[in-house]
Amino acid sequence: MFGNAPRPLWERWYSPDEIGRIELACRAMLIESESEKILCETGIGAFFEPKLAERYGVQDVATHRLLESLEALGVNEDAIDFVILSHLHFDHAGGLLPSYVESQKGKGDLLFPKARYVVGEEAWERCKNPHFRDRASFIPGLWEKLEASGRLLIVPKRQTSLSKLPSYISFRYSDGHTPGHMHTIARGQDSTVCFCGDLIPGTAWVHLPITMGYDRYPEKLIDEKADLYDKAFAEKWLLFFTHDPVVPAAYIRKEKDRFVVENAVKNLTQMPL
Repeated sequence: MFGNAPRPLWERWYSPDEIGRIELACRAMLIESESEKILCETGIGAFFEPKLAERYGVQDVATHRLLESLEALGVNEDAIDFVILSHLHFDHAGGLLPSYVESQKGKGDLLFPKARYVVGEEAWERCKNPHFRDRASFIPGLWEKLEASGRLLIVPKRQTSLSKLPSYISFRYSDGHTPGHMHTIARGQDSTVCFCGDLIPGTAWVHLPITMGYDRYPEKLIDEKADLYDKAFAEKWLLFFTHDPVVPAAYIRKEKDRFVVENAVKNLTQMPL
């Protein structure tokens, strides 16, 4: 998770367990307005068979945490109008699938049955034709299910908006982690939130040199982070983190020649934009 950063360095941020795993979140972001509910990603879900679930430390193979979290907010999966997927790696799109327990009972349909599934063209093509290096990051059969749903919306290459989505939603792209990684930008009356995905997984990765071993082009990713920071700092964007186990979002500031977290926002429940 920390690329070429040595373990004595990253252990200051996260303590690994006895087999070298660190605690991570797989956090989705719900955007609500008077007319629609938009879900940015679905996390890892609970689709893994027990052996793989143990390898990755998935906490409860029988429980779909995302559905539980939505229900705690009074939101049923049928109420979701759009699911925006930054890319289709299993820890970002696995929540589209029923749990392993349910799949063994014959349930195979995608969740959020009334939602349109939104994915960028390059990320879509990468899922359909993965490189040998990252093909294990994609869920077998997922793109076929998305295509067969009849509810798939593919955002044309590098397009920053989609007419079927509300005007307060726009996109920006990065390629350092995976081709066509699509970041959702939600602009409200008073603030703007950027869904960082795997460009900046959490606060430990805010520092420019810190990248992941999963990243396709680490040097390019660093340049893309720097470009995002310039805009996010100037316009006071709130950066939303998918993998930080403690901090779901934060603002940043420039400190001499580096960017650092300024204000960590630890509770985003019903935060107005």
